[in-house]
Amino acid sequence: MRRRTLHILAVVSWLFIALLCAGTAEATSPESRATVAMQKSGSEATLLGMFFHDPQLGWAVGSGGTILKTTDGGRKWKKLSSGTTSLLTAVYFQDARRGWVVGANGTVRTSRDGGETWSAVFVSTQAPLYGIAFVTPQKGWLVGGNGTILQTTDGGENWTDQASGTSAALHSIVLTNQQHGTIVGALGTILTTSDGGVTWTPQVSQSSATFFDVAFADEANGWAVGNAGALFQTTDGGTHWIDRTLPCGRTCNKLTDLIRVRFIDAQQGWIVGEHGQILRTTDAGFNWVEEASPVKRSLMALSFPHTTAGWAAGEGGTIISISPGRR
Repeated sequence: MRRRTLHILAVVSWLFIALLCAGTAEATSPESRATVAMQKSGSEATLLGMFFHDPQLGWAVGSGGTILKTTDGGRKWKKLSSGTTSLLTAVYFQDARRGWVVGANGTVRTSRDGGETWSAVFVSTQAPLYGIAFVTPQKGWLVGGNGTILQTTDGGENWTDQASGTSAALHSIVLTNQQHGTIVGALGTILTTSDGGVTWTPQVSQSSATFFDVAFADEANGWAVGNAGALFQTTDGGTHWIDRTLPCGRTCNKLTDLIRVRFIDAQQGWIVGEHGQILRTTDAGFNWVEEASPVKRSLMALSFPHTTAGWAAGEGGTIISISPGRR
């Protein structure tokens, strides 16, 4: 009887382990207590951009002119009509109603009703556009291919060219205040402004990496991520950059592109990238830990509207929610 009981217990244990390893839709890291869960987007589009206005209201954009919207924290996603089939790469909303999307072939579209309808905005370029940022409701920038920088001073009604001094693709822009901002792009390109975007100055990264994204924890401390695991840090607002690319360990990320980075406070930051990779720091970037991920598809968009709630999106309509938990 005892032998049979032990056999049954062994079978039950095996089944339990098999269920845990069978690609569950939720992954929890015991060390950080972070929870990452799949959400159903209802789309197979590759999602490249994402923006949440608050923990309930968010948008995701991607291939084929796809625009998705949620009003319940991602439990349900609704596909909206964008009026274009162009690849959309980034989305930004100033508030619950006024927003913009940008993408291939100089595509810029704006909405005044929370994304329910969209209208075209003329810009003087056919270059692909990759990034969008506003520092005030009136003043904002777009960045893109061939060194493109476009600026608006009238709330996005009109956009004018700015000199970048480079022909490299510019992928991401962030403003830390009304005077200081940073742009990153291909070939190790890093540009900064200290005069409110009137001029942009190249900085030395000592790298030929393609940077995909940049984010700041505060006005001084920022991070740039890129191809082949590129991870660079600045502690002086973007003037100087230090190579913090992670060493090859148990799960070598040297060949894994890091695509998006966000800091939700001075200590805690998140990175997503190829093959579903999710990295997290809780000590201002001194250490980065790989979080358990429920997906193997690449994650290409990341948004944290609050310190307790985030989302990422990527290939095949993938959307995941991230609950950081307690540090």
